[in-house]
Amino acid sequence: MKFTKMQGAGNDYIYVNCFQEQIHHRGDVARFVSDRHFGIGSDGLICIEPSDVADFKMDMYNADGSQGKMCGNASRCVAKYVCDSGMTDKDEIALETLSGIKYIKVIKENGKVTAARVNMGAPILKPADIPVRFDGETAVGRKMTVGGQEYTVTCVSMGNPHCVTVIDSVDKLEIEKIGPLFENDPLFPDRVNTEFIERVGPGAFKMRVWERGSGETLACGTGSCAAAVAMVLNGICRKDEDIRVILRGGELTIRWDCATNDVYMTGPAETVFTGEIDITDIDR
Repeated sequence: MKFTKMQGAGNDYIYVNCFQEQIHHRGDVARFVSDRHFGIGSDGLICIEPSDVADFKMDMYNADGSQGKMCGNASRCVAKYVCDSGMTDKDEIALETLSGIKYIKVIKENGKVTAARVNMGAPILKPADIPVRFDGETAVGRKMTVGGQEYTVTCVSMGNPHCVTVIDSVDKLEIEKIGPLFENDPLFPDRVNTEFIERVGPGAFKMRVWERGSGETLACGTGSCAAAVAMVLNGICRKDEDIRVILRGGELTIRWDCATNDVYMTGPAETVFTGEIDITDIDR
């Protein structure tokens, strides 16, 4: 199997051109290639496929082999991949995902894509649709107890479920202990991605993220969008302003548009290396 390893703000995936390659047992392959000791090493597997409703389709799998609906960082890298490889000459790409069609505008330098701006769509705020087992029309500023400690959380879906909470210091956070407790809490019937936020200035915050199925990742695009939405809903940030999300792997810029209600994410996309790996024993 030929592959390309790419990363967006440190969120790294293995990308496969499924116009040319066939992968049958994608969850198994995702677990194999994601292993950082015995595989290639990544946060998961991205299959780029033909689409009947968009320019391309993104089929994504987490490091544990579970299928994901959407990844904002991966969508930027898909855009870079198809542009840089000559699969399209468009500067704006429609990408089919399990969370709907996402529209991506690429940013180029010297003919190569270096970054992209993704229309991530409108946030989902109704608890039943996120899903989270809170009553009411939104899950903003709610209390929950995890690991014997009370947290104030805001839950948002950007095509996948997120739980956002503000803490004093992300650097001191023992995320390997608390992350799995959030992910598997009974409040979240589909598990959850958790964003831990530390405010660092007007319109800016540091963030660490625990992704369901992958553990801590250096960045999360949908999580950054969900966190920015949560900050607006709690009166900390405002719509129609650029919000800086400082992640362990880099920075993303998020803007929640007042007129359309859509959330826009801008960030880098980079190719790390290309290669070929034998998956014969895995993909049987």
